[in-house]
Amino acid sequence: MDMHTVVVGTSGVTASDVLAVARDGARVELSEEAVAALAASREIVDALAAKPDPVYGVSTGFGALATRHISPDLRGRLQRNIVRSHAAGMGPRVEREVVRALMFLRLKTLCSGHTGVRPEVARTMADVLNAGITPVVHEYGSLGCSGDLAPLSHCALALMGEGEAEGPDGAVRPAGELLAAHGIRPVELREKEGLALLNGTDGMLGMLVMALADLDLLYRSADVTAALSLEALLGTDRVLAPELHAVRPHPGQAASAANMLAVLEGSGLTGHHQDDAPRVQDAYSVRCAPQVAGAGRDTLAHARLVAERELASAVDNPVVLPGGTSQAFGSGGGRVESNGNFHGAPVAYVLDFLAIAVADLASITERRTDRLLDKNRSHGLPPFLADDPGVDSGLMIAQYTQAALVGELKRLAVPASADSIPSSAMQEDHVSMGWSAARKLRTAVDGLTRVVAVELYAAARAVELREGLTPAPATRAVLKALREAGVGGPGPDRYLAPDLAAAETFVRDGRLVEAVERVTGPLR
Repeated sequence: MDMHTVVVGTSGVTASDVLAVARDGARVELSEEAVAALAASREIVDALAAKPDPVYGVSTGFGALATRHISPDLRGRLQRNIVRSHAAGMGPRVEREVVRALMFLRLKTLCSGHTGVRPEVARTMADVLNAGITPVVHEYGSLGCSGDLAPLSHCALALMGEGEAEGPDGAVRPAGELLAAHGIRPVELREKEGLALLNGTDGMLGMLVMALADLDLLYRSADVTAALSLEALLGTDRVLAPELHAVRPHPGQAASAANMLAVLEGSGLTGHHQDDAPRVQDAYSVRCAPQVAGAGRDTLAHARLVAERELASAVDNPVVLPGGTSQAFGSGGGRVESNGNFHGAPVAYVLDFLAIAVADLASITERRTDRLLDKNRSHGLPPFLADDPGVDSGLMIAQYTQAALVGELKRLAVPASADSIPSSAMQEDHVSMGWSAARKLRTAVDGLTRVVAVELYAAARAVELREGLTPAPATRAVLKALREAGVGGPGPDRYLAPDLAAAETFVRDGRLVEAVERVTGPLR
């Protein structure tokens, strides 16, 4: 576990905080302000619980069963039962980083002082994260409305010492055993606390934050591979001139064009489009690369804005509010109000929007690869970039693999958020499907990484086949780094699959961008 510490206060967290806890194992602490806010909101809930009037989430049932008033002696049982009954997920386990993000973001909302849980509940969640205990959460169970109910319920179950969890050693054991082994006392839930642990968009938000980080790297990587393909195809870099992109001032487009231009600076391959087989213009997949990647970048910017708003939010139902007028009052005039802030639509929409952008970026990337492999369109390169065409099939099937991935990404671009399914006896009659949107986006990000890696492999080989022409310094740095990573090299019988896997790792780990930035400085 990393000894870096993230302090959670009342005003939300940052994307960097989420990544530090979810991926890097950072420790979590509660600020004094958060502990005070937790205690103050709990006083309001306790005061309401002592009154004879029913208050939703405090002294009533939930959802379609909210009309039943629950007597004080049954309220602890009610909170335990909602966790147990809602922990009904099925399917394979979701990734450890997703569960850690999910728990951390729920803790963020608890610490806002709007949920009414006791400080010890929040402290227990922090202790579980710091111990490296990861509750077993399943793929299916969330409709993205009333929060990511089943995933959060499996996490809450572990706080109660029930269900299963993965320990820091990677072994799955009963959660109660893991808590005991780390000196953590299971929580005994009181009024509203079970509901407060379940009612949030935390899973879909955590996956959005991680996808944004991954796509930030991937879009820079795609700019690099597009530049290498332009270079290998002897295209012109004049279409990347800043003044051309200034007349259509989309910021993402300008950034992508600037990145490509930086990669191509000093190239001896660009500008040969008027040589043996003159071209007035390069094909769209080459010439319009900044426009397509730039539109995706602008989509990322919008999604990042939505994520920042969610990271500053307290998503729960009902919420504890200070002062004002209401039928339900606690000490100091505080109140508990039902609301619809748990609906995942804002997050679900951008998750789906990103999947569309990912599919289109992959599509234009594959078209450039296909052009590199086609002797009728590659301007002098051998068929399929083979050493001995006919005897050697070259990268033919690598492009098949890339095309299959693009087909899958197009299917994953179908929006989940347009597919509401009513639930809870029509009480929850419109849901966001945000969890499903997030799950398919994670798959799409993996697929795009592989698509970009295939273009990288093909473009690098094509540049090397342009004997007598000197590639750009940044390109030469990429070729050198690829060889050092075990990607490429001579020999018609070289087995391709390990090369493609190594190229994928090279892109995923950020080494492609690092190799370029050592020459160009930071890409945009």
